[in-house]
Amino acid sequence: MTTWFEGTHEGNIDVAIYISLYSKGKWQKAEKVATGIDQNGQRFPCWNPVLFQNSKGKIFILYKAGPNPREWWGMKISSADNGKTWSKPEKLPDGFLGAVKNKPLLLKNNTVLHGSSTESKDEKIWNVHFEISDENLNHWKKIEIDNGNFGIIQPSLIQHKDGRIQALMRSRQNKIISVFSNDQGKFWSLPLPLDIPNPNSAVDAIRLSDGTFLMVYNPLEAGKNWWEGRNILKLAESKDGLNWTDTLTLENHEKGEFSYPAIILSKSGNIHITYTNNRKNILHLVLQKL
Repeated sequence: MTTWFEGTHEGNIDVAIYISLYSKGKWQKAEKVATGIDQNGQRFPCWNPVLFQNSKGKIFILYKAGPNPREWWGMKISSADNGKTWSKPEKLPDGFLGAVKNKPLLLKNNTVLHGSSTESKDEKIWNVHFEISDENLNHWKKIEIDNGNFGIIQPSLIQHKDGRIQALMRSRQNKIISVFSNDQGKFWSLPLPLDIPNPNSAVDAIRLSDGTFLMVYNPLEAGKNWWEGRNILKLAESKDGLNWTDTLTLENHEKGEFSYPAIILSKSGNIHITYTNNRKNILHLVLQKL
């Protein structure tokens, strides 16, 4: 399954949440599963849907609704039949957004750790925080962290074999920023820049069964315009989450935008990657287990 937001233009009130199911080697027709109509009948644009499946197989989509990323709020829908039908939209508790761009992490105690972030109304301050819920995405708790002097958003969560959790974040400082937690997300280290360029663009990462980490990212610095630096997309690997080596070039163009990647590891061992192709459609890549 993949999910995205779609409409005439990002931020327009007709932007809604869509899904498509991958079956028998092809993607099925897209289905609209949520809009930004609130309880008073007013319609807002939708943003940033994130998929999560709990230990019982129930699928959730966490998404945002609101006039813009500075003033949006968290929403969720769920499916108990693998995406055939969906619940009515439900607003998260006030002040909670859930996973803001990348997939949450289901912990051993069946709590869920969400990488989240906020942007100030004047767009000058970007701050990362974390949220914890149960696996039905109820009973929320917020974890504030020290963001240092960085402007960071959209954490991607990976868990090390020793239990540590690492978050990799996009930044305004032309570097991917990293933080660690040794206690399942309750407390976090100070943010540190990695020696990896980041043109103010989203990243996503996973851990493989052998402990290797994979990350999809844009390996350039930011340009004058916010979308510049997203014309190359690469896959990198790491053994420690700190030192990364590029292993595959997914896109390499003089211009264009190939960004907002998502990466998962399937039960069969295949790696699935999706990302936007110039904000017109979604590309899906499968790396097969040998």
